[in-house]
Amino acid sequence: MVNYIKIARPDHWIKNVFILPGIVFACLLTSRRFNLEIIGHLVVGFAATCLIASANYVINEWLDADFDKHHPTKSSRPAVAGGMNFGIVTAEYIVLAIGGIALSFLVSRYFLLAELLLLLMGVIYNVRPFRTKDIAFFDVISESFNNVIRLLLGWFIVTDQWLPPVSIVIGYWMGGAFLMAVKRYAEFRMIADPELAGRYRKSFKSYSEKSLLISAMFYALTSVFFCGIFLIKYRLELLLAMPLLCGLFCLYLYISFDKDSAVQKPEKLYQERYLMIYSAAFAIIVLLLMFINIPSLEALLDKTLIKTP
Repeated sequence: MVNYIKIARPDHWIKNVFILPGIVFACLLTSRRFNLEIIGHLVVGFAATCLIASANYVINEWLDADFDKHHPTKSSRPAVAGGMNFGIVTAEYIVLAIGGIALSFLVSRYFLLAELLLLLMGVIYNVRPFRTKDIAFFDVISESFNNVIRLLLGWFIVTDQWLPPVSIVIGYWMGGAFLMAVKRYAEFRMIADPELAGRYRKSFKSYSEKSLLISAMFYALTSVFFCGIFLIKYRLELLLAMPLLCGLFCLYLYISFDKDSAVQKPEKLYQERYLMIYSAAFAIIVLLLMFINIPSLEALLDKTLIKTP
């Protein structure tokens, strides 16, 4: 059963930490405070998300087997090597999906709806006739939408009475799109053969290193723009951390130039020492700014250009 566990990719569960910012934003913008109930919902909700994500990974690995055989490292995946039973894979997908849905009932109705959306996105991304992963740019946009869903999952762990502001939703989405575009760039660059890359991933037939980098820049700029709108409206102090966020984007892009970069395997990013140190410092500064009030920053909201005596 080892291969069936591998295709569920439990080592990728770390990606679900993107739920946490949704919890932070919900506590910041609503009257709810972090308490034992939220912690309980977080534990159950995190487990539910891991199961739903694994269900998506199962169909991803199974349906991508004919394409992954053209990838230098993914060609060693269990589904590519063969010997796996379609019936067992189908049963695994169903069990994981039902398990995730069942746990979602214990959190809230809106949390359940968000988990069902995450499950649906797995189908849209991987299964024909949709299979958005084969369409250039739509592959990045559709896969990074899972970041939006994780933001909503964190938000609905805290409250289901309101929805998060559109500005932070778009900012979060575009931030995820930047990460995904850079991952595509690192993969394309590592394969170093456009024809082979196109056999591995159909969308690569329409990409180039230049187009991927330009798209990554667009996503990063859009993310920073909408995050800035959110911060101006809801927490001015966090604007002081925006240069650090830009630096984080730059560091991530810098890592993508490494040979066989960890950017291709986000679950391995913890091995990037400087990225982890920078991310931890950034998180600490953000947390401090959430509790430190700087009234002088209100001057930034003054619409008067020149004050007359």
